[in-house]
Amino acid sequence: MTMTLHTPFTDHYDRAFLLETMMGPNAMRITEEMAAMLPLSPGMRILDLGCGKGISSILLAEKYGVTVFAADLWIAPTENAQRFTTLGLDQKIFPLRVDATQTLPFADDYFDMIISVDAYQYFGNNDSMLAKLLPLLKKDGLIAVAVPGFIGDYTEGNVPDVVKPFWTPDWYFYSRHWWQTLWEQEPGIEIIQSREMASCQQAWDDFMPCALAQEMMVPIMEAGAGDYFSFIQLVGRKVSRSQ
Repeated sequence: MTMTLHTPFTDHYDRAFLLETMMGPNAMRITEEMAAMLPLSPGMRILDLGCGKGISSILLAEKYGVTVFAADLWIAPTENAQRFTTLGLDQKIFPLRVDATQTLPFADDYFDMIISVDAYQYFGNNDSMLAKLLPLLKKDGLIAVAVPGFIGDYTEGNVPDVVKPFWTPDWYFYSRHWWQTLWEQEPGIEIIQSREMASCQQAWDDFMPCALAQEMMVPIMEAGAGDYFSFIQLVGRKVSRSQ
């Protein structure tokens, strides 16, 4: 296939590799859409928080030439290191085991940007996480997250009928309005982006052939629950609390 400037980087990536490394909707595709709206440049220092098997980190390092600290709780750093070395990215991506709910092992004013793709919903759905992350950013640094959610403000009692047989609170699905309202409570950031992402459906479709999706997600999607799914992008800029 002939590559063109208009074809996403993700669509040229090895399909078998992605099927082995996706842990949910295609994090590389979601990262690519989000990154296109961020001021990334070679040499920047990025924290990828909740990186899973690292495909979001790989996209950032390969396409933008940034240095990535790939932090995750569940995937062993050694496993990710081997993956990054195989791709020739061991000088660009540094794997770490990090529990975002505990003290973070990073210096203040260290990162140009913090990114989290399909992970922030598990540890950031509270009014304390942003305040915990902000000191790690340089002046005017950005926090950018992409999280799965619902197209509406559904609660346990009013989720759509097709979703009810599957839904549990462990999904941590909220609406864009819910997330924006949460972030607006933090005086240390200025929200500069809040949107529903165009790649939501494609990212889920990419994931469906994976063994994990066959076990868990295919029945949910076949029932039509995916019609109510969204992917939400939020970006906030660190500001002085005196502003």
